[in-house]
Amino acid sequence: MTKPPHADTRLALYIQKRLLELRAKKSQIEIANEAGFNNPNILSMLKNGASKLPLDRVAALAKALECDPPFLFKLAVEQLGEDTTAHANEEIFGVVVSVMRLPGSRNCGMRLATAIPTSRARGVLQSVGYLANDIAQVRESQSRCGLQAAG
Repeated sequence: MTKPPHADTRLALYIQKRLLELRAKKSQIEIANEAGFNNPNILSMLKNGASKLPLDRVAALAKALECDPPFLFKLAVEQLGEDTTAHANEEIFGVVVSVMRLPGSRNCGMRLATAIPTSRARGVLQSVGYLANDIAQVRESQSRCGLQAAG
């Protein structure tokens, strides 16, 4: 059997991961309906890499998958042109800022936002400082919530 053309893309792998994480809360059919897809099989096609995610569906799918829309958009753009598009996207926009809820932090409401802009030295150095600050805040929040700090 031939492997689907987009099976190894980061988008396909990420959608697989999110569907597994959400399966206790809602089914793929419910997620497809929330995202406004007429055919619930589209999620299977996306997670298996048989289909690309249309860019105009990113926001709705991100909401249904309870994930960061800019991050999902970046993955969808990467999938459109594979390596060339991913490289151009990073050169132009840098790494997309991703805001995500930390595992086990629902009660504390701690969120982590980090970004490393394009490879301009000053921007990278500044971002490293922000990242170090974010890590310190995460550890402090984990401590307050009774979570064990990783690494």
